[in-house]
Amino acid sequence: MGHHGKLPTLAVVGATGAVGTVMLDILSHRRNVWGDIRLIASPRSAGRRLLVRGEEVEVVALTEEAFDGVDVAMFDVPDEVSAYWAPVAVSRGAIAVDNSGAFRMDPDVPLVVPEINPAQVRNRPKGIIANANCTTLAMIVAIAPLHNAYGLKELVLASYQAVSGAGQVGVDTLHDQIAKVAGDRVLGTRPGNIRHAVGDDLGPFAAPVALNVVPFAGSLRDGGWSSEELKMRNESRKILGLPDLKVSATCVRVPVVTGHSVAVHAVFGSEVDAMGAREVLQGAPGVIVVDDPGAGEFPMPIDAVGTDPSWVGRIRRAVDDPRALDFFVTGDNLRKGAALNTAQIAELLAVELSR
Repeated sequence: MGHHGKLPTLAVVGATGAVGTVMLDILSHRRNVWGDIRLIASPRSAGRRLLVRGEEVEVVALTEEAFDGVDVAMFDVPDEVSAYWAPVAVSRGAIAVDNSGAFRMDPDVPLVVPEINPAQVRNRPKGIIANANCTTLAMIVAIAPLHNAYGLKELVLASYQAVSGAGQVGVDTLHDQIAKVAGDRVLGTRPGNIRHAVGDDLGPFAAPVALNVVPFAGSLRDGGWSSEELKMRNESRKILGLPDLKVSATCVRVPVVTGHSVAVHAVFGSEVDAMGAREVLQGAPGVIVVDDPGAGEFPMPIDAVGTDPSWVGRIRRAVDDPRALDFFVTGDNLRKGAALNTAQIAELLAVELSR
């Protein structure tokens, strides 16, 4: 393992998981701002060798000592793991960038999207910076420039969330179910026959996801809302700095492998038109406009997967409200929705640490 000069040391915690795997690919292809990269995972993954930047790196077990000498530690692990270990990393001298939900709504932890609020990385009294939820991220990169232009008042959202948002087990579940339903053309024509064909293998979902959509993602909260729906509301408010923004979301799991989509109805304080909104979005960082319905060109997960931007299309002014805009946005929930945004935050820190 060659030592990379005086550049800051990075640790990737959860290096072997679904997001961690994408992270190593991203770190290998972006401008190199890191010295040593340390890969950390649960003890059962320790000893595995993974390729980063063309070098084989051995995975080490998650311990307090693993963070010694680390400047920036990225966490791609479940909430409860981050909740415990991110403060440990900070106590060992690292800045933690957390991709879990553990700290997002903590008032002492900035929720950073580099295209929108990069200056917030310096506002980290706890030494922790949070990455937003993958569904919020796809949409917020397109919402922010429109807010800056027109003054956002209200969001009505419906998500179309890919199974990889539930991890590798979500992807395996969908593929297993597709294999079970393939070829039987009676499936979906009678109540219960898809449930019967799929059997008990529901994985992390409440119902079969093949040939179906499940109008629920996350866990149940007060008033019948799901945790994912409340995250979209709370995180949008925090990222945009609009604590009173009205947000209503319905989160739906769809049979897509990777790429979360959101149908957005945004109400602004001033009149909008589709042409103007399209121009705003075409000039926005991290956004690509794909909007030619006549030619069948829309933002779709099959095209957005493996890419960095949020794809936006179907941009149209509401028929009944000159201040409202409707559009559809899609983004890769493992890249911008998770690993890429975390990497971008870490790169802002690398610049700060290298000064």
